[in-house]
Amino acid sequence: MTPLGAKIRQLREERGISLKDMAAALNVSSAYLSALEHGKRGKPTGFLLHRMITFFNVIWDEAEELQRLAEMSDPKVTIDTGGLSPEATELTNRLAMDIGKLEVEDLRFLRDELVKRSGKKR
Repeated sequence: MTPLGAKIRQLREERGISLKDMAAALNVSSAYLSALEHGKRGKPTGFLLHRMITFFNVIWDEAEELQRLAEMSDPKVTIDTGGLSPEATELTNRLAMDIGKLEVEDLRFLRDELVKRSGKKR
């Protein structure tokens, strides 16, 4: 599941909306919406994301959060380390090889540390 997929599911469940009803309202298939929630589809188009924001009738902060989560929800990332340090290439390859072996707590720690050290907001 992607960060956006988890948030969409949370919003649906909090509001008591079925996958089928949401899909019909957005004019997409329930199979597509399910795949989006489960991370089997890439991030939605900006147009569909805007329709989701409208569908949930969220306030500005939540709308911005959905947009941020969409940017962080590509389940098939490619990282080009050409021109970067050997450490960047090694880290990228180690992460690719071992990410499935890490516990959720470890992933959160690494994510938070990266955010902190890069000076970027999550």
